Amino acid sequence: MKKNVVGMLLAGGEGKRLGLLTKSLAKPAVPFGGKYRIIDFTLSNCSNSGIHTVGVLTQYSPLVLNTHIGIGKPWDLDRQEAGLTILSPYTAKQGGSWYKGTADAIYQNIHYIDEHDPDYVLVISGDHIYQMNYDQLIQHHEEKQSDATISVLEVPWEEASRFGILNTHENLEIYEFDEKPANPKSNLASMGIYIFNWKALRSYLIADAKLEESDHDFGKDIIPAMLNDGKRMYAYRFDGYWKDVGTIQSYWEANMDLLEEDLSMSLNNREWRTYSQDTNFPPQFIDSNAVVENSLINSGSWISGTVKHSILFEGIEVNSGALVNKSILHPNVKIGKNCTIDHAIIMENVSIPDGTEIDGSKEEEPVVINNEYVAQLN
Repeated sequence: MKKNVVGMLLAGGEGKRLGLLTKSLAKPAVPFGGKYRIIDFTLSNCSNSGIHTVGVLTQYSPLVLNTHIGIGKPWDLDRQEAGLTILSPYTAKQGGSWYKGTADAIYQNIHYIDEHDPDYVLVISGDHIYQMNYDQLIQHHEEKQSDATISVLEVPWEEASRFGILNTHENLEIYEFDEKPANPKSNLASMGIYIFNWKALRSYLIADAKLEESDHDFGKDIIPAMLNDGKRMYAYRFDGYWKDVGTIQSYWEANMDLLEEDLSMSLNNREWRTYSQDTNFPPQFIDSNAVVENSLINSGSWISGTVKHSILFEGIEVNSGALVNKSILHPNVKIGKNCTIDHAIIMENVSIPDGTEIDGSKEEEPVVINNEYVAQLN
């Protein structure tokens, strides 16, 4: 019999390092891949893994995110019993406040989890790009008879100091959690994906909430406390594609990765679909004089110029003589005649005047263009 699992999806991230992209938008709601929003990947993982009770914890600028999620229909989470529930920090409890940390976010919603009385709680984030079968993680957790299991990814040794590192025995039993170590002993980086026995986690959340000096964070507080108490904790190796799109550069790289055959094939996998809200745009139109090379172009787009190695969302217009190269165009962007757009991210509903040249290839990261930027060009 399959154990009862509640998924708690942390989606309140402000995403300051994404700059203009998250100025008025929650990080998980940022458009991605010509068709999706970032949170679609985690929600699709839940659906494909058979986890149909999911609480989405929102906080920063949630309007667009909440509208996109709706009642969870695209992910088969619109169910009379269980299904998807959006949880706000202001309604989490009487006199509630902003979440103080990842652990506090779960603590403030203990009542929601208790209503479902699960065996396990899966804690996941809405701001990573990856496809994972959480059921395999849960099976690993059960086989190890673990109190907590943390999904890990091998990272290059030279980058290990940027991550929370798990030090394990050969059987993957965790004996130490090292937060961004200067001299890492391991290259197993925490992905921020946890499965806990609910009864064990519940007691630690309550105890942590009483500690004024705590950061109320899983990596900094809950996991070290469980390790100190000798709880059974194991790592779970994940060997697929995973990307934290926390910066402009990593966001742009992850989009460009979609143009590589191995990842684009996974998005077309009929056995593991990535779902999103459907749009009602007409089919795309590509002029006979247009040139399109290795790009993803969504419906409702009109292409008369040249598009190379780029991601175009729905409703895009690229006029004659224009060149779009290694760029990302969010929905309803218009590129005027004889424009050159290189290494840029053009935000939603922006119109680029005829003859404009935007070159982010010589910058430290691709340039992000909004309407205020365009107004300064005139």
